[in-house]
Amino acid sequence: MTDTGVNQQKSRRRSRLRQAQILLLVVLAIYLIAAYLLLPALWTHYEHQKGLADLPMVTRTAQGIPGDPMNVGLIGDKRDVVCAMHEAGWFPADPVTLKSSIEIVGSVLLDRPYKDAPVSNLFYLDRREDLAFERPVGSSADRRNHVRFWRVLDQGEEKRPVWLGAATLDRSVGISHYTGAVTHHIAADLDAERALLATDLESAGMATAKYQVTGIGPTFNGRNGGGDPYYTDGEIWVLRLVEACRKNQGTVEQLPSPAATEFKDQVWRAVVEAIGK
Repeated sequence: MTDTGVNQQKSRRRSRLRQAQILLLVVLAIYLIAAYLLLPALWTHYEHQKGLADLPMVTRTAQGIPGDPMNVGLIGDKRDVVCAMHEAGWFPADPVTLKSSIEIVGSVLLDRPYKDAPVSNLFYLDRREDLAFERPVGSSADRRNHVRFWRVLDQGEEKRPVWLGAATLDRSVGISHYTGAVTHHIAADLDAERALLATDLESAGMATAKYQVTGIGPTFNGRNGGGDPYYTDGEIWVLRLVEACRKNQGTVEQLPSPAATEFKDQVWRAVVEAIGK
């Protein structure tokens, strides 16, 4: 083969390589635009509670580390919330004091009940939780369902106060992966805890309607303030509470979400089941 032929082959190979590189860059750009701009825009929705659209959806620890994401919401005044949680079988958490700290240590070490054990403070909109509740799991405070609530709107679409909450399952006591402090470790499936709380409130007749708004968004490998992994479809289920603790004897109305959100949720559930989360 002549030098001219060899040079032509090299030129064609370089041309094909450049074309492949350009194609790869185009595919990557399309993926990034779709994954981080188009798809989130499609399933981001606040049609049922517009005042939440500009709020952050993750709490913070006292050190400023991202904490538990918001995954539940309640509509009602403080009395409605306290009554509803009581009727659903959830206990208000004791404040963190020397006495309550000693009691929770005794509960864990001696395996004895402490149904209203304190929870550590998390912060949202520069303030710690307004209310905290828990439901014991087992015989001591090392395992428990718990939720922290913040009042975020004085008046929402229903002309009633709006609360956002972060519900998680404490599965054990251990050491924070970030700070080395003693803390509870949470179970990874945040959607299961959200569903548990919603079911408890509905079963107790404390809700009249429920709907979704966008929370943190789909997250496979999140980390909370203690470094524990979590995953979630990223939606917040909001429950409209009964007023004056008058039980709802009928069914709970479920307001529809946009079609794109419902499709996203179906895909999420299929993926979670497929990978065995």
